[in-house]
Amino acid sequence: MCITHYQGTFGYNRALIQYRTLVMPRHDRLGSLLFLILIAGVVTPGHAASTLDKADTAWVMTTTALVLFMTLPGLALFYGGLVRARNVLSVLMQCFAVCALASVLWFAVGYSLAFSEGNALIGGLDKVFLSGVGLDSTAGSIPEPVFALFQMTFAVITPALIVGGFAERFKFSTLLVFTGVWLLVVYVPVTHWVWGGGWLGQLGLLDFAGGTVVHITAGVAALVAAIVVGPRSGFQKTAMAPHNLTMTVSGAGMLWVGWFGFNGGSALAANSQAGMAMLVTHLAAAAGCLTWMAAEWIRFGRPSVLGIVTGMVAGLGTITPASGFVGPGGAIVIGIAAGVVCFAATLFVERTLRIDDSLDVFPVHGVGGILGTLAAGIFASSSLGPFSGHGYADGIQGMGHQLGVQLIGVVAVFVYTGVATWIILKVLNPVMGLRINADSEQIGLDISEHEERGYDL
Repeated sequence: MCITHYQGTFGYNRALIQYRTLVMPRHDRLGSLLFLILIAGVVTPGHAASTLDKADTAWVMTTTALVLFMTLPGLALFYGGLVRARNVLSVLMQCFAVCALASVLWFAVGYSLAFSEGNALIGGLDKVFLSGVGLDSTAGSIPEPVFALFQMTFAVITPALIVGGFAERFKFSTLLVFTGVWLLVVYVPVTHWVWGGGWLGQLGLLDFAGGTVVHITAGVAALVAAIVVGPRSGFQKTAMAPHNLTMTVSGAGMLWVGWFGFNGGSALAANSQAGMAMLVTHLAAAAGCLTWMAAEWIRFGRPSVLGIVTGMVAGLGTITPASGFVGPGGAIVIGIAAGVVCFAATLFVERTLRIDDSLDVFPVHGVGGILGTLAAGIFASSSLGPFSGHGYADGIQGMGHQLGVQLIGVVAVFVYTGVATWIILKVLNPVMGLRINADSEQIGLDISEHEERGYDL
C-alpha cells in the first residue's frame, strides 16, 4: 500500500474514533476502538513505509532539482559562453539533447544495470524500464523513485561534460549515438563498480559523489575524443577566445549553487554528513578560485574572470569524491591543490601535448577527479576535524592501505574509460563520421547543423 493511501486511511479512522467517542454509549466505545485498532493493524504499511523519512525524502528531492539545474541551464550556459559566437547554439543544443537521451536510457536499462543486484562488474535486468520501482519501494530512508531520479541527474551531467572536449567540430548525429553507447558501456558499469555493489565498492573505494564515476570518466573520455577527433581548424594559430564571458560566469554561478545538491545530496539523508559535505564543497570552491586567480596573476601578470570561474570548477570537481569524508581544513587544502594542479594541467595539455580539449574538460574534471579521489585517502577521517587526517575508526582503513585502494580505483576507471571510449569512437568514425567538414566548421555548427543563429541583431 502506498504511503499516501495509508495516511488517508488513518486520517479517516482518527475522525471516526473521535465521532464515536462523543456520541456512542460507553459500552459500545471500547468495542469500536478495539475493532478500529485491528483495522489499523491491517492497513498499516509494511517495511517500505516504516523506513521512509520525510525529511530525507524532501532533501533528496530538492538536491535532485539542484543537480539537474547544474546541467540545464548551468553547464549549458558555462560551455555556451566559452565557444565562439557561431557555435553557441550547438553547445546549448548538445546539452539539452544529452539530458533528454540520457534520461530515457537511464529509465530503460541504465538504472537496472547500475543498481540492481548482479555481479561484481554489472547489475542485472530486474529493474529494466524501472520495473518494481513503485510507490511502495524504498532505497534506504527515501522512496526508490526519488533515488532513481537523483541518480539519473548524475547520468545526465556526466556525458554532458564530455561535450566540452570536442566542442565546435563534432557532428550532432554522431554525438547522439556516441552518448547513448558511452553511457551504457562506460558510465553504467563504472557506477555499478563504485556505488551499485560492484568490485570497487567492495574493495572499499571512497568516492562520495563521483570523483571516479563522474569526473574521471568524463575527463578521460573528453581527452580521448579530443585526440581522436583532432584539433579545431586554426588551433594554436588563430585566437579562439570565449564569445560571451558574461554567459559563462552566469553558468558558473549556477554550477556553484547546484553543486550543493551534487555533494550534499549524495548523503541521501538530511543529516550532519550532508551539512558537512555542503560546507567543504563551498570552501574547496572558494580556495580553488583564489588559488587559480593567484596562479594566473603570477604567471601572466593579471587575473582573469575566466580563470577564477575555472578555478571554482576545479575546486568543486576535486572535493567531490572526498566531500563526505573530510573536514573543512582538509577541504581548503584540497581546493588549493586543485587550483595549482589543474592550472598546470591546463597549460600542459594545450601547450606541451598540443591537444585541443576545447573547454579544458580533462585538466579540470579528469585531473581534479584523480586528485580528489587520492586526497580522500589522505584526509578522510571519521572525526571530520578541522584538518582531518586518516583514522582507523568506523571501518576506515589506515592511510597506506586506503591510498592503495584509491589508486586502484583511479587506474582502473582511467584505463577502462580510455580504452572503451577509443573503441566507440573508432567504430563510429567509418560508420557515421565524427566531425563536420571544413566548410561547415568555418560557417559554424549553429548554421551547418541546425540552420539557426544564436544572435541575429
